[in-house]
Amino acid sequence: MRKKQWMVQQKAADFQNLSKKLGIDPVTVRLLRNRNMQTEEEMRQYLYGGKEALYDGATMAGMQEGVALLLAKIGEHKPIRIIGDYDIDGITATYILEQGLKAMGAVVSHKIPHRIVDGYGLNISLIEQAYADGMDTIVTCDNGIAAMDAIKRGKELGMSIVVTDHHNVPYETNEDGKVCYLRSEADVIINPKQEHCPYPFPEICGAVVAFKLVEQLFAAAGMPEKEKDALWHHLLMFAAIGTVGDIMELREENRAIVKLGLAELRKTEDVSLVSLMEACGIQQQRVSAYHIGFVLGPCFNASGRLQTAEIALSLLLTKESEACKKLAHSLVELNEERKKMTEEQTRVAIELVQNSSLFSDRVLVVYLPDCHESIAGIIAGRVREQFYRPTLLVTKTEQGLKGSGRSIESYNMYEELHKVADCFTKFGGHAMAAGFSLEEEKLEELRRRLNDNAMLTEDDLTEKIHIDVPMPMDYVTIPFIQEMSLLEPFGKGNESPLFAQKNVEIVHMGIVGRDRKFVKLKLRTETGNMFQGIYFESPENFATFLCEKFGEPLAGQIQTGASTGAKIAICYVPDINTYQGYTSIQIRIKYVS
Repeated sequence: MRKKQWMVQQKAADFQNLSKKLGIDPVTVRLLRNRNMQTEEEMRQYLYGGKEALYDGATMAGMQEGVALLLAKIGEHKPIRIIGDYDIDGITATYILEQGLKAMGAVVSHKIPHRIVDGYGLNISLIEQAYADGMDTIVTCDNGIAAMDAIKRGKELGMSIVVTDHHNVPYETNEDGKVCYLRSEADVIINPKQEHCPYPFPEICGAVVAFKLVEQLFAAAGMPEKEKDALWHHLLMFAAIGTVGDIMELREENRAIVKLGLAELRKTEDVSLVSLMEACGIQQQRVSAYHIGFVLGPCFNASGRLQTAEIALSLLLTKESEACKKLAHSLVELNEERKKMTEEQTRVAIELVQNSSLFSDRVLVVYLPDCHESIAGIIAGRVREQFYRPTLLVTKTEQGLKGSGRSIESYNMYEELHKVADCFTKFGGHAMAAGFSLEEEKLEELRRRLNDNAMLTEDDLTEKIHIDVPMPMDYVTIPFIQEMSLLEPFGKGNESPLFAQKNVEIVHMGIVGRDRKFVKLKLRTETGNMFQGIYFESPENFATFLCEKFGEPLAGQIQTGASTGAKIAICYVPDINTYQGYTSIQIRIKYVS
């Protein structure tokens, strides 16, 4: 098994005093401190804050100009075309804009590019199609910041163009090394990542940028308070879904949006979302950020990967019960198909790295010509997890080679791709992910130059596991686990609290699950207390760990379920398990050593 470095977070605070003031366990205070809260006020806001944690969208660069332009177009009944994106962020952003503009009385339609036919984002073909359809104004969402040529064509045709996006602004570096940001000819650009934008938290997704725009439109138009409030709460759910689905960091405003959005989602009567939750087997009252990220979100994305994102958007726009149920089941079936394709191609990619010269590369450029381009990003992420190296997964299409990249903490992928920009016909992204196109003859050059440029050390290529508190399982109680729910929603940037304990004895081991995919352990602490543990890595990985740690003979005995006295160290998340009316503590084992 690949080695990981366990690191304990050690941030100082008056834990006992803050515990008394806040009325929470001192360990919970430590968890808050590890999430960079220092004062009582910051911790109280984090635990109990609500709508007041959201920032004023009016401060975003381009917002006032965008609102003025769109209000004028709505008043003149000019037809508006929304151009979205085929992932969950683009789908939810398109829905937010369309519903918001319709509520304002706008003449509005949408177009989500087809992943294979159109490619990502706004292009000249989509502009010319909109013009032929009689559109006056284009509004992008989750794309457009880099669509220089398409926007230029739109302006040549006399169209008004409003870009709403959250991606990095493209730039060039001059001979002196100075960065010069590029700006299209769009009438208005609303993007919190623009240079000198005063918006206090730029790390929001495209759906939230769209949400901020319609929020400002409602206010500027003087929409009646009751109608505005109902729409605000409805659209907030989709901003939350986009935030989690686009893997934004759940801190500051993002966490507040998701926390508030989940509260709405748990009680919504929106038939489209209720139908999808039912089709996925999710109890609506218990839906969490996990369900958005790993159950609902992949269903949205599957439509854009394998067919067209219009299927997912149709589900959101359709409010008839039977039609929603059919569409929801179609999305679930598409996602099952996507899962099978992903598993097969991930296996091929990992074997290719293990059995070729790629294994010695610090930056992996993996070429799978037969892989469906729509799942390249998922597979790149899986390969990165397996080897903990920046990974670019390249596929072959009718238009040439296309790929997706996924990175690690110490490697800014967008900046590194920018250094070899001449290898690509097109590329874009951010620090942790990227998409690109290139000619086939450039592939080996790309691999060579990325690795020549890479300054990654062995320490950079060792995954760090950040432990919140080294804490015996004996300390865990059901009330303590319930108190930890105050820290939700969990996700990127606000991970579930992680604890660690050494010298934990394996009393019994078994393989469980419908497909026998999980390891169930009976564990004993040094004080003699017994706990049930579940390890969600594959049994094969756990067997490898046991052999490496104890040798094959003892590892074999442990796997038969025998009690051998063998002890391990674990990183764990305590959880509550309820089965047949009986509630107990369950230890979710994340890492072993």
